[in-house]
Amino acid sequence: MKNGENVSNVQRRKFLSNLTIATGSAVLVSSPFSSIASLFVEESRQITVGEIMNSFISEVPNGAIPNTVDTLKSGNADIVVTGVVTCMFATIEVIRKTIALGANFIIAHEPTFYNHQDATKWLENDEVFKYKSELLKKHNIAVWRNHDYIHSVHPDGVRKGLVERLSWGKYGNPDQNMYNFTSALSLKELIHDLKAKLEIPSLRYIGDLKASCSKILLMPGAAGGQRQIEAIIKNKPDVLVTGEISEWETAEYVRDARAKGENICLIVLGHVASEEDGATYMRNWLKNKFPSVKANFIKTGASLSML
Repeated sequence: MKNGENVSNVQRRKFLSNLTIATGSAVLVSSPFSSIASLFVEESRQITVGEIMNSFISEVPNGAIPNTVDTLKSGNADIVVTGVVTCMFATIEVIRKTIALGANFIIAHEPTFYNHQDATKWLENDEVFKYKSELLKKHNIAVWRNHDYIHSVHPDGVRKGLVERLSWGKYGNPDQNMYNFTSALSLKELIHDLKAKLEIPSLRYIGDLKASCSKILLMPGAAGGQRQIEAIIKNKPDVLVTGEISEWETAEYVRDARAKGENICLIVLGHVASEEDGATYMRNWLKNKFPSVKANFIKTGASLSML
């Protein structure tokens, strides 16, 4: 009986194996091992550029944004994704690294072609534009700008990434601009802390380096002079920490406010340094939502250097 049972088991396994080959994953899915089978099915499922885009947009309050700049700058929504790169800018260097990784989908926060709308007609005869666009086309790489949408999720994905890098979450709500430190830092100490955590070799500031800073107004990116000044007026911070300014606007307001006697300082991080951690947020989102897709963050870094 024992030997007969062994033969029977072997025959049964062979039958199941042949049936599985003949009918594909349907047998596995209906078997006791269906959870394992579904994992293999998920791993082999083809995911498109459009599916990833739509998944992220579905998390934004009110859904799709009319007249958004968040459109495909290269490729199309039907491209099957072999890997994703998240970054601040889809530079030529980033594109080359994407190719080396075997990826074909770049999610960038800022423009690809040197203007907010990514208008390219004025660049049609330019050799730099032609080289970049042809490089993307040759390797069938899709580039999606995710600017308006990542700023519209709650909390703002760019701010969340930055606040996590700075470890400021305990000092304020990531949906708000103000962070209240339990222990004040001098302006000099705050500058050194920002430089170390954000890997910034140098930055610009206005203020007394000995000034006490506990009320921090954090405005990454380029909010614009009026919004920055209005936020200073409303919140009365010790220091505004921002990404980028128009020098004839916010800086001049802070200079005059200090001359009047206000205790206000300004720290300018640079646009890239203040928003690049939004790309790490995007990379982490992809790993959570599409675990079968290889996702990599590539640091763009600042284009400008200072002596």
